[in-house]
Amino acid sequence: MRKRLGELLVEAGIITKEQLKKAISYQKEHGLRLGEALIQLEIISEGKMIKALGKQLGIPYYSFEEGRLSPAKDQELDKLVPYDFAIKHVVLPLSRELTTLTVAVFDPTDLIVIDNLQRITGCEIKVVISTKKDILRAINKFYGELNIIKNAMKRTYEDTEEADITIETGKEKTEEISLNRLVAEAEEAPVVKLVDLIIRQAIQQGASDIHIEPFHNRLSLRYRIDGVLYEVPPPSFTLHLALVSRIKILSHMDIAEKRLPQDGSFTVKTENKIVDLRVSTLPTIHGEKVVIRILDKERVPLQLAQLGFLPAELEVVKKGISFPYGLIFLTGPTGSGKSTTLYATLNELRSSAKNIITVEDPVEYKIDGVNQVRVDTEIGLTFAQAMRAFLRQDPDIILVGEVRDLETAEMCLRASLTGHLVLSTLHTNDAASAVNRLIDLGIPRYLVASSLRLIIAQRLVRKLCISCKEARELREEERKNIGINTNIVYQAKGCDKCSYIGYKGRTIVVEAILIDDEIRELIYQKASASELMDLAKSKGTLSLFESGLRRVEEGITSLEEVMSVTATI
Repeated sequence: MRKRLGELLVEAGIITKEQLKKAISYQKEHGLRLGEALIQLEIISEGKMIKALGKQLGIPYYSFEEGRLSPAKDQELDKLVPYDFAIKHVVLPLSRELTTLTVAVFDPTDLIVIDNLQRITGCEIKVVISTKKDILRAINKFYGELNIIKNAMKRTYEDTEEADITIETGKEKTEEISLNRLVAEAEEAPVVKLVDLIIRQAIQQGASDIHIEPFHNRLSLRYRIDGVLYEVPPPSFTLHLALVSRIKILSHMDIAEKRLPQDGSFTVKTENKIVDLRVSTLPTIHGEKVVIRILDKERVPLQLAQLGFLPAELEVVKKGISFPYGLIFLTGPTGSGKSTTLYATLNELRSSAKNIITVEDPVEYKIDGVNQVRVDTEIGLTFAQAMRAFLRQDPDIILVGEVRDLETAEMCLRASLTGHLVLSTLHTNDAASAVNRLIDLGIPRYLVASSLRLIIAQRLVRKLCISCKEARELREEERKNIGINTNIVYQAKGCDKCSYIGYKGRTIVVEAILIDDEIRELIYQKASASELMDLAKSKGTLSLFESGLRRVEEGITSLEEVMSVTATI
């Protein structure tokens, strides 16, 4: 351990003395560590260097993929080694046994860092070795993706008194607190600042949802970023009631009602932009859970050309929406970006010469020049009821948020057959299955065939961070199973610009079937979804997986991301 890194690598025969001299010169010139200089000069790969170094020093090698870089829970390791120290020096506490702390490092020869660890923790330090990339990924996972707000949150509530009163009543706890007191606590400065901070930080990080979840004696705070939920250091559990009450007040909900789910909304202005927030509460056994949907129009491209379509896919979509009448369906699971594509389509079709009406549940984005109606089942305003009224409003284009039942499907069909272009969504796994879904709802096959114009199935995949993505060669078994036109693909690495996730932003993969006479004839003949898809492929349609592979070939996303989203192979 007293030897320098360069000496160890030379002794192990991994690098030559000449290469070491070159790396030392490069290190001094650019102010790097020796290991970083060796890697940047491509004298040695990081993985090979770390494994060899561990073997030479007799130090165990841990990798992130094997799950060995998972710190022990309930040992308060984050307090023992603060986040700032961990990220600055790239060290990760793994476990503590009595006075011995096991820590993952990427440079075990850096005795200054190890001595500092011993000083701040008061423990003897036992090191294991891993790559810098793996340690940074593990730090990000352990400390929380958005750890930056931890100290700010502490400042917000550190002086707040524990005000909740609980009474044991058998198995469950019941809160006993006056309404006036609850309102007063919700309006206190620390709670107001805390809610503002949570929302502002979520918007800055590009989150689409905020989850505030109560559990036994703890509160969970998570942000959904690019489709993935990340833990955030939460506020004190004692602030749960006041926090929820503050959000309810802003959302114009009944703060006294805790037994039933509620929905509400409000608007915030931050960084000179207006952001709509949609709020949902749900009573759980530990209290009310709150989910806030962030509708930041500036972060969502509402133009078809900006959504990530391949040129051939965009051509099919534009051709499909150019019909003056007929049915256009977008399919996919919740959270696959269907609404965004619908809004982008409306933007493409919008003009002063066309009357466009939408019925949605709820209205997510307000579009100038489009008449938007929100479903309200409490007063009987359903999708089908709204459609009946729409047909008397002289529409050219109608958007229906979702076809959920036969009545709505029949109204959409009637509108499409009487000279209107109707856009809507269905929940199916692929494009071809939309045909059978409509038939299963009760629509006659011949009407489905005659009214359909375009079906688009889509998914969202995370885009690789352009600042840190790294190339790798396809493995032999991957080449055998995947029809991909490249030997080099890119994978996630992680850097400060993407918060060490390796991904930043999302794009779509699509399966677009244009309904022509041949496909229409197959529908008449009661063809299966696979037969419809085979014919569409012969005409150039890509499956979801194939569409994803094209984006892998272009270096937009990773193979692992496409496979996880399209569930193929």
